[in-house]
Amino acid sequence: MSTTEAIPKGTWFSLWPVVLVLAILGVAIWGDKGILCALRANQQKDDLLRQIQVLESANQELRKEIEALKSNPRYLEAIARKELGMVRQDELVYQFRSQGKPASQPAPTGN
Repeated sequence: MSTTEAIPKGTWFSLWPVVLVLAILGVAIWGDKGILCALRANQQKDDLLRQIQVLESANQELRKEIEALKSNPRYLEAIARKELGMVRQDELVYQFRSQGKPASQPAPTGN
């Protein structure tokens, strides 16, 4: 008795549609253009849209700063003082030592 004799002939014909449907579902879910791929692409699109929003707001802030640098002399002066340490010609600059560790003193000698 072989394996083909054990299964009735009509059973094979009734299993082909089930196998075909399962294969189509497998391709539809896990294939290159399947549902999982579409879900990943949708998530990637959402991430990119969030990045675009962050970059657009950063660009807007930079545009505001550029405009302030072009049109506001006080802002320009404040930036020059803060970032470049510039002073006016008639100003005096006082430099103070930090309050941290005192300068090292020579060790006493035992005479």
